[in-house]
Amino acid sequence: MTDFLLLATILLVAGVFAVPLATKLGMGSVLGYLLAGIAISPILSLLHVDVVQIQHFAEFGVVMMLFLVGLELEPKLLWQMRHKLLGLGGLQVGLTIVAVMAIAMMMGQPWRISLAIGLVLALSSTAIVLQTLNEKGLMHSDGGQSSFSVLLFQDIAVIPMLALIPLLAIPEVSNPAATAVTHAAEASHGGGLSLVDGLTGWQTALVTVGAIAFVLFAGNYLTRPLFRFISVARLRELFTATALMIVIGIALLMSLVGVSPALGTFLAGVVLANSEYRHELEADIEPFKGLLLGLFFITVGAGINFALLADNAGLVIGLTLGLIVLKATILLVLSQLFKLQGYDRWLMAFGLAQAGEFGFVLLSFTVASSVLPSEVADILMLIVALSMLITPLLFIGLDRFIAPKFAKSQREADTIDKTSDIIIIGHGRVGGIVNRMLRSAGYDTTVIDYSSSQLEMLRRFGLTVFFGDGTRPDLLHSAGIDKAKMLVIAIDDKNHITELARYVSKHYPHVHILSRARDRTHVYDLWAVGCRDIIRETYDSSLRMGRSAFEALGFSREASQAMVDEFNLRDRDAMLRTATVYRQDIPTTENPEFVAMVRQIAEEWENDLLGEHDPIEQRDDDLRQPEG
Repeated sequence: MTDFLLLATILLVAGVFAVPLATKLGMGSVLGYLLAGIAISPILSLLHVDVVQIQHFAEFGVVMMLFLVGLELEPKLLWQMRHKLLGLGGLQVGLTIVAVMAIAMMMGQPWRISLAIGLVLALSSTAIVLQTLNEKGLMHSDGGQSSFSVLLFQDIAVIPMLALIPLLAIPEVSNPAATAVTHAAEASHGGGLSLVDGLTGWQTALVTVGAIAFVLFAGNYLTRPLFRFISVARLRELFTATALMIVIGIALLMSLVGVSPALGTFLAGVVLANSEYRHELEADIEPFKGLLLGLFFITVGAGINFALLADNAGLVIGLTLGLIVLKATILLVLSQLFKLQGYDRWLMAFGLAQAGEFGFVLLSFTVASSVLPSEVADILMLIVALSMLITPLLFIGLDRFIAPKFAKSQREADTIDKTSDIIIIGHGRVGGIVNRMLRSAGYDTTVIDYSSSQLEMLRRFGLTVFFGDGTRPDLLHSAGIDKAKMLVIAIDDKNHITELARYVSKHYPHVHILSRARDRTHVYDLWAVGCRDIIRETYDSSLRMGRSAFEALGFSREASQAMVDEFNLRDRDAMLRTATVYRQDIPTTENPEFVAMVRQIAEEWENDLLGEHDPIEQRDDDLRQPEG
């Protein structure tokens, strides 16, 4: 027990101190975890900790991550992705395998070993890439979606790779020594438990298909009754236990039939994407996923064999950099073929240039299957780990050197050949609804958005939309801002919203600016630059929730609405008064006039409330009033 607590303490302390420091320095959480693993590697060696065993336990974080990714998708969305999934993903895997295999053969390796090396190095790190894309808010960009398509295909490709590797076995290759890689193989296969051992090829295929079919059936028809049954107890921990049971059970079933657990849980997530329990599952699984992914990255850093690296530094570093350059080149060529533009091309190329965590699984399996000699596998293990370690640095370089070159436009903006009285900048979850409402009332609109994939989808539905950066003065001029009556600003970035409102308010004062505001402070910023029609994006829904809260406390609908209306009037008056003393150049807490005004308004509210009827008494009066 003491050994376990000591190990847990070391791992947690390393992560707690390293990750915030790395994040503050702009390196991201993944690099922080990797550096934490490197830092505690000597301590783990002194304690004789089996890092490989911990790593295989931590790999379950990848399984959970793909389950959560699946929850965010729908089958129809996967069908829309089929071209990139099969085309872009398939070509990346195939071309990388061929290229790596050719290079390995030129270095004197037999074709079977060369093919096995190609299989291992063709994969990229799902954990690092998705984590980084989500942290940077790039998951829904064209480059992020293309990267996800490639990663998803790679995860699916692990299945035929595992089936192919035993066929590459070389009788002369034997690994009698119980290397760490072999131990990893035994750990990853659950000590030999399998439902397909001794079966013929078609029988194995039948069992595998049956297991996948059961996962799809259970996701569609068994989870809802199960959660309804669990909800009777009204215990939050039972929901958490049920969510873990679903993920772990599916992973176990997939492992028993020789299928990637990550793929199985991903399919389950896709099936449950339309379930009313989706958000509950996400909330319950997310903390475990985060902890296990962090542990996985720590073990990758701690698992680097620095003694072997020192003996073969030139070879390992050279091959690692060569692999990154090779994969990035292939991805750049494919991005051109699939019409990715500007920053998105480099995002995918830099993001997927490393080897991945499934490479560790394939390496262990190749050693156990007598395909790769252990000394070759150990070198490849270093290459995989170092390439993953370098990846966060590639993202940093991407942000600092590549992104500025494409800051204004990822592709050439569309030529706007029509204008209208209403211009909408941004067609996401806010701008899209505004546009639909205006068009349903018979108004014509000019829509400009910065996501080419979003606009291509809208064009399929017959909408006239234009690609471009709507904050650019030249594009606004092309859209007819000088003759427009209204500008609707519905983009996400607070600074871009404020600067656009400032520019239009100053140069086109006749245009009515209707702007989205992210929060209360953003309202003050927009007011300060001249915008007078500002909508806080969560304010109206919050008022409705407040009204429902009053009704749940026993007030009538009319009384509840009256209290909400009164609060709304007071809040609007308070916003106008505080906006007159707001200063953009200093924080609100350091503005004495602003602080004094807020305190004065709070005292006025308190005095007014003391003079009103007791809410409970008012509620009782409402309940006594006859209906009708």
